Amino acid sequence: MSSRFRGLDAANPNPNAESDPSDSGVRRTIIDLGDGSEVLYIPRFLPSERAWAWFHYLDKEIPWTRPVIHVFGRHCLQPRDTCYIASKGLTDLKYSGYQPHAYTWDEYPILKEILQAVHEAIPGSTFNSLLLNRYKCGSDYVAWHSDDEKLYGPTPEIASVSFGCEREFLLKKKPVKEEGIWIVDQLPKKRLKTSYQEQQSFMLKHGSLMVMRGYTQRDWNHSVPKRAKAVSVRINLTFRQIV
Repeated sequence: MSSRFRGLDAANPNPNAESDPSDSGVRRTIIDLGDGSEVLYIPRFLPSERAWAWFHYLDKEIPWTRPVIHVFGRHCLQPRDTCYIASKGLTDLKYSGYQPHAYTWDEYPILKEILQAVHEAIPGSTFNSLLLNRYKCGSDYVAWHSDDEKLYGPTPEIASVSFGCEREFLLKKKPVKEEGIWIVDQLPKKRLKTSYQEQQSFMLKHGSLMVMRGYTQRDWNHSVPKRAKAVSVRINLTFRQIV
């Protein structure tokens, strides 16, 4: 099996994926990452015209900010714009030494429409917070991390809706700790690349929905890397439930 990253799209399906068409005929792909981790991907979650209308609204009307964060012992400008929406009474969000101001859903009704569409696509979901990110160009990115904060519970479900420029989204299995020793790569030393099962790549399309669930945040890291060919704006909405 190939050891390199592969993109997931209609022309290049994941061998661990299975088709799960909804009642509406929308194509869904479920990727079993193993050990209770799973990804759901819907490439055409939103009609193109509606997705573009929402993209332009988000780009112009959301109060974007590019905060200073604290990473690896130093302060730096976050390499993307951000905004935070949350229901009243929830625990404050904090990451990398930064606590964003929490706007309300009522201030941006279109976000409530998108939330409703996500809830309809994922039966049983009850998201109450939203982190928006805007990538202006290919040098904007998200470094490797997992959203395993306690405020999201032990098995958080995170729904990600993408607008605008297609960007690559990577998943990488976390190192395994056995008897006090971190096992980074259990393959023979001569093989420098990680096995396909331990790394995944998705090309997130305009108007698509991706859901990470189960133990994905516990066992996997994810990132949106720099890409020189990404020359236009991408906006990503990540819906989460604070428990």
